[in-house]
Amino acid sequence: MDMTQNLEALIAQGSDGAPIRFALASRYAAAGDIERALEHAEVAVRIDADYSAAWKLLGKLRSEAGKREQAIDAYRQGILVAEKRGDQQAAKEMKVFLKRLERDAPADRD
Repeated sequence: MDMTQNLEALIAQGSDGAPIRFALASRYAAAGDIERALEHAEVAVRIDADYSAAWKLLGKLRSEAGKREQAIDAYRQGILVAEKRGDQQAAKEMKVFLKRLERDAPADRD
């Protein structure tokens, strides 16, 4: 059984948690399954809304899935969480990603 199967088995046995969901999201993303990765990242931030790394991953996955506005929302929330927790590196990284998404916005705004 590989790591992804082990993590899925933990959830099936009732041992769910944000770190398990984060790990699964990361594994599915690495395997190119962005939709499954997104599902697990969404659950990770629902379980623990103060998990800045999960917000960063969620923003990245939403961006890769072409969900630009949702990615912007995830990064904004993640920045607030990271700053509240004193996680300056994560906040800094998410600010860079957010700036790129906002800069590459469609030119249909005034």
